[in-house]
Amino acid sequence: LNINKCYTNLTKRGYIMQISSRFTLAIHILVAADIFEDEYKVTSELMASSSNANSVTIRKIMKQLKEAGIINVKRGPGGIELSRPKDQITLLDIFNAVESLEDGKLFRFHENPNKMCPVGRNIHASIDEMLDSIQNKMEDALRKYTLQDAIVNTRLAIEKE
Repeated sequence: LNINKCYTNLTKRGYIMQISSRFTLAIHILVAADIFEDEYKVTSELMASSSNANSVTIRKIMKQLKEAGIINVKRGPGGIELSRPKDQITLLDIFNAVESLEDGKLFRFHENPNKMCPVGRNIHASIDEMLDSIQNKMEDALRKYTLQDAIVNTRLAIEKE
């Protein structure tokens, strides 16, 4: 059994999930917007430069943050600003803004396990509750942290440089 080939096949079929980089890029954008707001116009080009990400990806994330009511896009010369206080924006708010979860579920489950197999017949009943519990714990943890926490931690790291 070639485990790397097996993993690649599972990933291609959607059985293994990983949270995309949109979430961490969104945090990066919001933290940078706060840190750079007095020095620069916070644009997608500035955020692309800061994150080394494609500016199209950055604009898409900024659009999602706007649609979620986390940022406002300034008219005229452009740039972004937070639409509410940074201590009232949780990491869960940011996650929900940029990560599209199918049916609100973090874990995507293969839908047609073999009913002729004892594992296939019972796998959903065996692990669905565990996966829901894991998702709930993750969401509770993301709810505990705010954008303000990320900004403070980033400012401290910058000061230590």
